[in-house]
Amino acid sequence: MKYTQRMFVAAAAAAALVLLGGCGSGDDDAPGGSSAPGATRLAVVATTPEVADFVRAVGGDDVTVTQIIKPNVDPHDYEPTPADIQAIGKAAVVVKNGVGLEEWLDQTIESAGFKGTVVDSSQGVTLREGGHEEDEGHEEESAHEGEEHDPHIWHNPLNAKTMVANIEKGLATADPAHAAAFADNLKTYTAELDKLDADNEAAFARIPADQRKLVTNHDAFGYYVDRYRLEFVGSVIPSLDTSAELSAKQLNDLVAKIKATGTKAIFAETSLPPKSAEAIAKQAGVKVIGGEDALYGDSIGPEGTPEGTYLGAERHNTQVIVTALGG
Repeated sequence: MKYTQRMFVAAAAAAALVLLGGCGSGDDDAPGGSSAPGATRLAVVATTPEVADFVRAVGGDDVTVTQIIKPNVDPHDYEPTPADIQAIGKAAVVVKNGVGLEEWLDQTIESAGFKGTVVDSSQGVTLREGGHEEDEGHEEESAHEGEEHDPHIWHNPLNAKTMVANIEKGLATADPAHAAAFADNLKTYTAELDKLDADNEAAFARIPADQRKLVTNHDAFGYYVDRYRLEFVGSVIPSLDTSAELSAKQLNDLVAKIKATGTKAIFAETSLPPKSAEAIAKQAGVKVIGGEDALYGDSIGPEGTPEGTYLGAERHNTQVIVTALGG
């Protein structure tokens, strides 16, 4: 964790103690987060929008979910707030994406005095080593930078099946009384993930293999690319996270590669500004797919919209990509 982030967490922890000290001693403050006498809803904190949506799907009416990172917020440079620490301190379960995406979480849990269960939804997922840039000969450098695995595991629905199974196990362990309901919800949602995967495969089958070329804002779609046999041409931000910037040489190389491969478009992402993508697209003579058609790379859509669930966001991504590539 960065030094400034550690300092922020410490300050946030102190502020959270003030908040907690001002709370009453009613049922809302009881471990598990029950809101009324006799209530049995399990209090769960979920870190990312995708993980929170998975918890809601599996937990149903038997959980209350506090989602830390809001839609279209970049998770790679997130800093926790006093409210986050307070929510974690009152929860029975914390569910994370894992794979190093939430570098801030361990210190935040410690600051909150959390004594419940932490569920790492990535357990059992086969991880990609580094990003596409690293795949081309920079594995050793990437490992030294601590960026050994791609955390964007949810973009393969088969990985999402593993994630929700981990979540179901964690919820059932924390709340055995509702284990049967969690198992039923998991079965229903797993079928929806299978349908998503089948629909994606059918959509890309309509596009010739030599036209399945992808350029994105950052290297967030590796699992998606691998699952649906796309060709990753490059990214505006040459990294798995969003902190890197293209050098002049990398910019020129990306423009040249876009032209040489006949790539049709650059796909902007909802949680990142599109200006760099637009500049590169202008040099390469291709269009930028953005605005309402921007991809959900690190997030899902706002609550209440069709893209406000994992399934909706992934369907949106596939529809936009397939349409832009001519399918």
